[in-house]
Amino acid sequence: MARFPVSTGKGRVSKVTFLTAKRPRSVIELLEGLIRIPSINPAFSGHRADWAGEARVSDYLLNLARQSGLKVKLQSVEGRRKNLWVTLPARGRRTQRIILAPHLDTVGVEDSAQLRSKLLNGRLYGRGACDTKGSVAAMFFSLLELARRSVRPEHTEILFVGLVDEENAQLGSRAFAAKCPDADLAIIGEPTRLKVVTAHKGDFWLQIETRGKAAHGSRPDLGRNAVLEMAKLVLALETEYAEELKTRRHPLLGHATINVGVIVGGKQPNMVPDGCRIHVDRRSLPGESLSDVQAELRRVARTVGVKIEIVDLRQRPTLALETDSSLPQVQNFIRQTGQKSVQGADFFCDAAIIGMAGVPCVVYGPGDIAQAHTRDEWISVKSLKLGTQRLLRYLSSLPWVGRYRWSPSSSRRVSTNRR
Repeated sequence: MARFPVSTGKGRVSKVTFLTAKRPRSVIELLEGLIRIPSINPAFSGHRADWAGEARVSDYLLNLARQSGLKVKLQSVEGRRKNLWVTLPARGRRTQRIILAPHLDTVGVEDSAQLRSKLLNGRLYGRGACDTKGSVAAMFFSLLELARRSVRPEHTEILFVGLVDEENAQLGSRAFAAKCPDADLAIIGEPTRLKVVTAHKGDFWLQIETRGKAAHGSRPDLGRNAVLEMAKLVLALETEYAEELKTRRHPLLGHATINVGVIVGGKQPNMVPDGCRIHVDRRSLPGESLSDVQAELRRVARTVGVKIEIVDLRQRPTLALETDSSLPQVQNFIRQTGQKSVQGADFFCDAAIIGMAGVPCVVYGPGDIAQAHTRDEWISVKSLKLGTQRLLRYLSSLPWVGRYRWSPSSSRRVSTNRR
């Protein structure tokens, strides 16, 4: 059997042991193994390049899939980073396809202790436990269970896609969307407290810059202070503009928001600064485009008499998601997971990107987003088990759903908020 290096140890001292790729006896055992295999997004790995990248986790899951007789494929994304495709084919003629799509990467860690799984008082601790290796474990274990059974969906193909780079630039979902096969529903794994999410906000990261004129600090009257100009704009954005955004509401998402997260200006105390820049996080609603938001920011700047330059820091579409909850596949998923209604999410994720490829998307998974990215990240064992049971129940229900075939020409598929 294949063996994979995992991190153990205390504090900042890292030791290496090995995890054998044998079929896990429970979803808890699978998640414990996933936590112990580092898959930190390279953007956040710092000096620990040996912990960076999703390849080790991908290889571990790939070997488990092969042992269960599942079809596997690696899709090149960027450099050595690859999405993992695992397919459970339909027993008979395929009439529909369901996609399970969690991401494999995590944010960074402060020390190696965060890469050791710890089970305590009904909680499983470790980096990625909640965001989003818990969803990986629930979805993948459900797929393994379904492959083991003699009775499984007759006309439904189930495709598990382990995506790379969600935590940074969503390169994995963008590459997948470019090659995405026709599908009736994609379930994007994120911690939603087992609620079915059909809408999430978009997320524009923008740099705004003001220009001034440098002068000696003893003669500020000879210069033009770019920091002062920016201060006027920041005050306007965080007060009048933020209040204006509260008047625009979405039934699932509430209102749009803006946050000034970074400000940099000037070189030294005895110089009038000739430049200042801020980075803003603008969470958008369905129907709002990047050009709309940039126009609004310029309008706010004009009202306070400030000239600005705006740069899109992401350089890639990050629109909001809004999926039609009346679609038959969405309705069946809601029923099989024991829900009576759908919800929205403030965070941005891979769902909107895959949705732009024409696949109806919902977001679903165990855990609470409040625990994501925290030092003591954890997931409730009860939530993990229940999420796995509900996913398995949904996947097992699929034979009768094969009578429905979603068509790309349908007028009721998914809103991708294009303008």
